[in-house]
Amino acid sequence: MILTTYIKNFYLNCAVNEPIMKKLLLITILAFLSIPAFCQTDKDDIKKTINTLFDGMRKGDSTMLRNAFHKDMVLQSVANKKDGSIALLTEKPGDFVKKVGTPHKEVYDERITWGDIEIDGALASVWTHYKFYLGQTFSHCGVNFFQLMKTAAGWKIIYIVDTRRKDNCPEI
Repeated sequence: MILTTYIKNFYLNCAVNEPIMKKLLLITILAFLSIPAFCQTDKDDIKKTINTLFDGMRKGDSTMLRNAFHKDMVLQSVANKKDGSIALLTEKPGDFVKKVGTPHKEVYDERITWGDIEIDGALASVWTHYKFYLGQTFSHCGVNFFQLMKTAAGWKIIYIVDTRRKDNCPEI
């Protein structure tokens, strides 16, 4: 607000009364303010990769899924077993792609809220809460934790671990 007032006063009341100077000042300010609009950040690219995964799940499109994944990605879940113990389950990425990347009757709709996105060079981590729906029917919720690596082809998912439950779900 203060900067806006300063610029307005400078533009209208200062010694810059020459029309050409006013135009130059206006062009400079607009150019400066528009720079961020042309810069896509790593965080935007990371979100795009993760959104490609979920769009591929909704469409049953294995190509979209493979484009989001690194060839050596790991997929795991922290699961509550029926006996009350907790287990770490590992799924083969190829099996996952075949299961959700093949056209299916119900839409696999994983709805997320973005949490923290941390980046250190070519490594990024992302935390998201989610609710999963089969068509319009709620199935489960939990947290996804993604690890991504920046490659020559862009950000790729190298690791996903999630939790799954049917209650205490966040609003999304």
